[in-house]
Amino acid sequence: MKKWKKILSVMLAVAVLLLPVMDIPVEAADSTKQIDVLFTHDTHSHLDSFSTIVNGKQEKVGGFAKIKTLINEKKKEDPDTLILDGGDFSMGTLIQTVYDTEAAELRMLGYLGYDVTTLGNHEFDYRSKGLANMLKVAKSSGETLPEIVVCNVDWDAMEKDGLSDGQKQIREAFEAYGVKDYVMVQKGDVKIAVVGVFGKDALECAPTCELSFKDPIEAVKQTVEEIRKNEDADMIACVSHSGTWDDENKSEDELLAKAVPDIDLIISGHTHSELPEAIQHGNTYIVSCGEYGRNLGSLSMTQNSDGRWDLSSYELIPVSEDVEADQETQKQIDALMDKVDTNYLADFGYTRKEVLAQNDVEFNSLEEMETKHEELNLGDIMSDAYVYAVENSEYYDGDPVDVAVVPSGTVRDTYTKGDITVEDVYNSFSLGIGRDGVAGYPLINAYLTGKELKLVAEVDASVSDFMTTARLYCSGLNFTYNPHRMILNKVTDCYLTRTDGERTEIQDDKLYHVVTDLYTGQMLGSVMKMSYGLLSLEPKDKDGKPIENLEDQAIMEGDKELKAWDAIARYMQSFDDTDGDGIANVPEYYASLHDRKVVDNSKNIIDLVKNPNKFAVMIVLICLVILVIFVLVTVLIRKVVQKIRKKKNGKKEK
Repeated sequence: MKKWKKILSVMLAVAVLLLPVMDIPVEAADSTKQIDVLFTHDTHSHLDSFSTIVNGKQEKVGGFAKIKTLINEKKKEDPDTLILDGGDFSMGTLIQTVYDTEAAELRMLGYLGYDVTTLGNHEFDYRSKGLANMLKVAKSSGETLPEIVVCNVDWDAMEKDGLSDGQKQIREAFEAYGVKDYVMVQKGDVKIAVVGVFGKDALECAPTCELSFKDPIEAVKQTVEEIRKNEDADMIACVSHSGTWDDENKSEDELLAKAVPDIDLIISGHTHSELPEAIQHGNTYIVSCGEYGRNLGSLSMTQNSDGRWDLSSYELIPVSEDVEADQETQKQIDALMDKVDTNYLADFGYTRKEVLAQNDVEFNSLEEMETKHEELNLGDIMSDAYVYAVENSEYYDGDPVDVAVVPSGTVRDTYTKGDITVEDVYNSFSLGIGRDGVAGYPLINAYLTGKELKLVAEVDASVSDFMTTARLYCSGLNFTYNPHRMILNKVTDCYLTRTDGERTEIQDDKLYHVVTDLYTGQMLGSVMKMSYGLLSLEPKDKDGKPIENLEDQAIMEGDKELKAWDAIARYMQSFDDTDGDGIANVPEYYASLHDRKVVDNSKNIIDLVKNPNKFAVMIVLICLVILVIFVLVTVLIRKVVQKIRKKKNGKKEK
């Protein structure tokens, strides 16, 4: 009995001693750091819900009031949720017309509880003065605002060259707002360093941006080194306006993740990517949720024993009709939208809810503009609108428009069935500002030779597969291309048509009147780069002289610019009222296609090589030269190898 008592006493003592040890795993589990993150990017002024086409189905999606509901629900679960945005929060709906006077988008991000955002290329659409004013208005509102971070603005280089007036305006506004390279955010027991970066392609897409930028990767690398040196950061996140691409070697945020492995999380904006699964490179996760606030990105990360972070959950939450809108948020939005009617649309004679036309035609979606390289009816109606508005203006000088061009990159939304309002039309082409300081890019006049018009078709056929925003939709220019033919020699037929559909052959040396929008003209250089200098277009005035400043070619109605969106609105109003209810109806003409862009998929060898143009001949000659050099080098190497072998064999025989 005594023996058992001793044994039990020893066991009890051991148990008591083990209790603290046994508690250690529980304490360790409790102390494991975890962070919840909600994110968006490329919301493009879509404060209100909107009707669009999603996966072939008409739906009403998005809206900051619904996003607020989702944020509130998440914050009930975790009050320390980090909320980030990847830039391009502006330019996409009518609310942008009060961008520089109300700063509605930035203020609403603050109202929703966003912690940090960055600048996208479209934040520069209102030029330096507009961006500066927007930041100052936001700051002077006294409201809660998100931090803004961007680490690669090259102030040193700009100061060395002498700051322009626009650069001075932005620097002053940055200082007033408090724009930084990075910020530290505390969420619960987690300290997060959030760095921002502006990508190379974003800069290419910002023709009115006056700022100079450092290489994004080098700038982030340097900033992360500063964070590691100066901050006690548990985690490093990056809000990037650089984007991801199908080609991993060109995908800017993937290159960033590989080059700066200390980054734990990249919120990737700019390319409007919708990633159903995060991209992972090493210990870095890259996430994107798509454009216009149609989804709210949600993820959780847990710190592991190495001090890095594992992605424990990730989803894209649809901001759908099923989500109830937060009423207080909607009141804030409605109050801002009311200012659009009085401060902007009144000058055009519209109200935002005014119905321009009723529509029974199924127009293509934005996604199809990225995935289908063919004629699309949304591009048809917009390009036709340009021709109509110019030729029916009271200031029309009688010079017929031969060709109107609409690139897919300028189309921001489609038209759904039902009423098409002024707001719907504006949202479909909601870019920029003119030299007049009024929101909306103007239409411009330019003249191209017939030879250059054929190059326009070749740009679409050969270049736009690599740059989908350069896919062109034309009124007046019809062409056929074969995607299987040699690059820069894909177009097999190209001609002009007018409203009667009659074919007119293009004369190479003749000047033709072309109408497009200012942004497209300004982006021409970037598109030409994609052809490595082989394709060259030089816009001219009606006398054939090269245009030095495209803004000088804005189509004017007295002292007002003819805005691209207003051209579309006028065209909608011009349609016949076929059902007698006093409202125009979109004609059935747009329910079908009209051979404006015909895809010939023939793989017949004769079809692939017939009628080679000068570019095809050049490419073939270059390939032949390379082949000849390769053969000569191969022969030379063989002879050298043979001589070496002979010498070795000769030495062995001795």
